[in-house]
Amino acid sequence: MIEREIERVVDLVDPLVNRIHNMSLQEARARVARGSPDDVLEIDGSFALVAREGEAVRLARSLDRPLRYFLAKRSEGPALVASDRIDAIHEFLESEGLGGQFHPSYTRMVPAHHVVEVRLVGCPDPDADYKRFFTPPRGTAPAEPEALGRRYVAALVDEIGKWLTSLPESEPIGVCFSGGVDSGAVFLVTYHLLGRLGGNPGRLKAFTLSLGGGEDLDQARRFLQQLDLEMFLEPIEARPGDLDPFEAVRVMEDYKPLDVECAAMALALCRGIRARYPQWRHLVDGDGGDENLKDYPIEENPELTIRSVLNNPLLYQEGWGVGRMKHSLTYSGGHSRSYTRTYAPLRRLGFTGFSPFTRPRVIEAAEDIPFAALTGGDHQKLYALKGEIVSLGVQALTGRRMPVFPKRRFQQGALPPGELPRRFPFREADYRMHFLSRYASRPNSS
Repeated sequence: MIEREIERVVDLVDPLVNRIHNMSLQEARARVARGSPDDVLEIDGSFALVAREGEAVRLARSLDRPLRYFLAKRSEGPALVASDRIDAIHEFLESEGLGGQFHPSYTRMVPAHHVVEVRLVGCPDPDADYKRFFTPPRGTAPAEPEALGRRYVAALVDEIGKWLTSLPESEPIGVCFSGGVDSGAVFLVTYHLLGRLGGNPGRLKAFTLSLGGGEDLDQARRFLQQLDLEMFLEPIEARPGDLDPFEAVRVMEDYKPLDVECAAMALALCRGIRARYPQWRHLVDGDGGDENLKDYPIEENPELTIRSVLNNPLLYQEGWGVGRMKHSLTYSGGHSRSYTRTYAPLRRLGFTGFSPFTRPRVIEAAEDIPFAALTGGDHQKLYALKGEIVSLGVQALTGRRMPVFPKRRFQQGALPPGELPRRFPFREADYRMHFLSRYASRPNSS
């Protein structure tokens, strides 16, 4: 095999997607260039970074920022092209006369919480090297729900506080709000911090998507009414017929049905906010809360048991993990893959989003919960645990007793009952075929 060093590195990632609190962007890139996992872990914020040190190109990202790369062969020497989007990589290669080498399955997603190192390119290309930079302790905390809730929500408070202080004081803030546990906690913590920091609570709105009579709007109103905060509610109305699942596929560049549904709802919500408020920029949401506290119905996934959910570290955040048979090199896994359902629609409509439940300190507090001891292997106890822990933490940190309603997915609550299958009757294969159709003239050996 003939191997050559990477001759050119093309970074197409918009630097503005990086929101780093404790150092400059240049220092963060220098840490990625050195490749030390401990150095990268100290980068506090959201980032998708590419850097070079000698012959080594290294890439790293946080959970809430996708980062992909492609290796192109050139007579001058190989080129590594990085972006947060597959189509941006394709467009660049076409502009360079290299489009014939491209297929979306040849792109690689940098898995969250890893430093990826690429040194030499050959024929065939050698595997990249992966070094994990985030390995939280698991299940070592005492099985005391009140203390666990306090620690979890305290981490949430810290992350939202850093985000708020990084924003201009006059900028309005929107919470993507359903009245569920996660968006409810985010709203109450944000409202609490605005008061504590001397900010204007009038900057805050709770945006709730309603597509012709979904249950979320009633739930959101009841949540806020119980706390005498209904004045912050702002419904965003749209028609179910406006939903386009294939637009969602194109925007998020993925084809998993649940994520397609969620992305379609996010597009509808963002489009409604944008139409009403052309200058609005900042949105915060509860994405990642279900993953942290393992609140997904195990019965819906035949690959899972409660034992696999509780025993595999960061399963919902990262999937089965790097180096495992079911890990996708093109997409990664878990929330590391699916976060594009939130990131891409917000970017498409001109918003800057923040999902505090994706931050390592919040995940660390969640991972240290002794789920097995608290649930005894019982599904229903696991599903009830999130509401208990988060509501106890919110009350301890904000003084407010948070209402807790039964779990509903975003797409289920925005639409009237029974409407979801009518609006999304397609299979994963249909979505995948639609995504690949843009690149249908390219060969695919995967």
